[in-house]
Amino acid sequence: MSDKDLKQAEQSRISRRKLVKYAGVGATLAAASPVVGATAAFADEEEERGKQPGDSRGRVWRAGDHHVHSEYSGEFDTSSNPPKFHKGADAVYPIVTNAIMAKNFGLTWAMCTDHGGPTHSKVNLEQAYPDLLRSRKLVPEVLQFWGMEFDAPSLDHHTLMIPRHEDEAKQLFELESRFAKYDAFPSDPGRDTEAKMIEFLKVARNMPLKPIVIAHHASRSAPGLGVYGQDTPREFRNGNNVAPDVYIGFEGAPGHQAGPLNGGDRGGYGNYPTHGGFDQMTARVGGLWDSLLGEGRRWWITATSDSHVHWTRGGSDFWPGEYSKTHVLARQDYADIMDGLRNGRIWVGTGDLIRSLDVTAGSQGRKAEMGETITLSRRNRTDVEIEIRFRPLDGVNANGDRPEVRRVDLIVGNITGPSADVNADTNPTTRVVARFGPRDWRRQGAEYVIRHTLRDVEQDMYARVRGTSTDEMEPLADGLESPWHDLWFYSNPVFVRVR
Repeated sequence: MSDKDLKQAEQSRISRRKLVKYAGVGATLAAASPVVGATAAFADEEEERGKQPGDSRGRVWRAGDHHVHSEYSGEFDTSSNPPKFHKGADAVYPIVTNAIMAKNFGLTWAMCTDHGGPTHSKVNLEQAYPDLLRSRKLVPEVLQFWGMEFDAPSLDHHTLMIPRHEDEAKQLFELESRFAKYDAFPSDPGRDTEAKMIEFLKVARNMPLKPIVIAHHASRSAPGLGVYGQDTPREFRNGNNVAPDVYIGFEGAPGHQAGPLNGGDRGGYGNYPTHGGFDQMTARVGGLWDSLLGEGRRWWITATSDSHVHWTRGGSDFWPGEYSKTHVLARQDYADIMDGLRNGRIWVGTGDLIRSLDVTAGSQGRKAEMGETITLSRRNRTDVEIEIRFRPLDGVNANGDRPEVRRVDLIVGNITGPSADVNADTNPTTRVVARFGPRDWRRQGAEYVIRHTLRDVEQDMYARVRGTSTDEMEPLADGLESPWHDLWFYSNPVFVRVR
């Protein structure tokens, strides 16, 4: 980290000391008041959302975080039977503190995702869930989902998001107690197999109210570029084949992004680094994400905090919403948020580089947006008009900066159908077809607009967008630079089908 970065980090530390002081006390804070005064950047968030036009169903972009830890990410004393659980060993904040901070940084939905362990399903049911119910009452402005950081059989951690309903606690208990690889006591090696993961997904897909499963920090254990660790392309494909409306994606931008502020690795990726804060599976054009999209899979990316301990208290984390956000086009409704996640109405960003992003593909009088498909006829002209709209941040972000978009890239790839190689991790057709700078977009109200024509589209394809505050043509491997100086946003794809 340079002297300049160290100085800015120290200034940021000082400016946030008061914020951390009242947020860190947890239960005392919750008892005193369920509402914390928002920072300048987000004080008008609800008012601004009310001004957004939204879609015909009343949906607007709503920021959230589906990977947040509380004091129920603890430890177990296995010298006794049953094991004794101790709170706060890994993550330290009460559930309500996370909800307060999520609200403070502009989130309208969030999810508590605590680690499992021997008999943790009972801890969730008997201790954590009642705290979640209290937090929902104290911070009603934030929709607070129930679920966990699932110890996925044969894989690294995953979000397991449960739909909001009367028996949500029972549903999570059933799935965790039956399938989480560390829940059994004594331990059961038979739980840690790909076959067990497939069994879990089959049960989940047949539930009347289907959960959502999203892979966490998918390349954190990868030793190199294109060399994977616990999570492999084969396992993603096999799982998505079994339950395509349950197993829907991975974190494009993992949490622990504040690591460099304390001399650590961004994202906790100590083997092979993130690129611009994004996992290699997402950041590499023509890489694994594009390989999955090139098969026509509806496989989405998200961005999370993975918050355990704030960096100003020696951790490697930002608060929920402080740095990373997953934006979902939805109503302020539990079911519609999950519908947006399930169907790819999602864009992600870091450092609040922008506040909204819309990508549409139009042709022959038809139009499709992120997560949707536009179907065209070969009998007519098949030019496709891509429109990109983004809204810059009004005011400053949580670091006190006014970030500016330096460039926006339009990325397209062909859809060629299922790959014969279940381990494939490249799509050679994927390319950046256009790069746009400030001279290429025009102001329209509060938004900037970019239009580009894809000529003579003759086969199925997808289009996605990314943007950055940097001058890097491709996101570089991350070191100890401040994450606030390396900001990116990514859309999920819009699909074009030619018939």
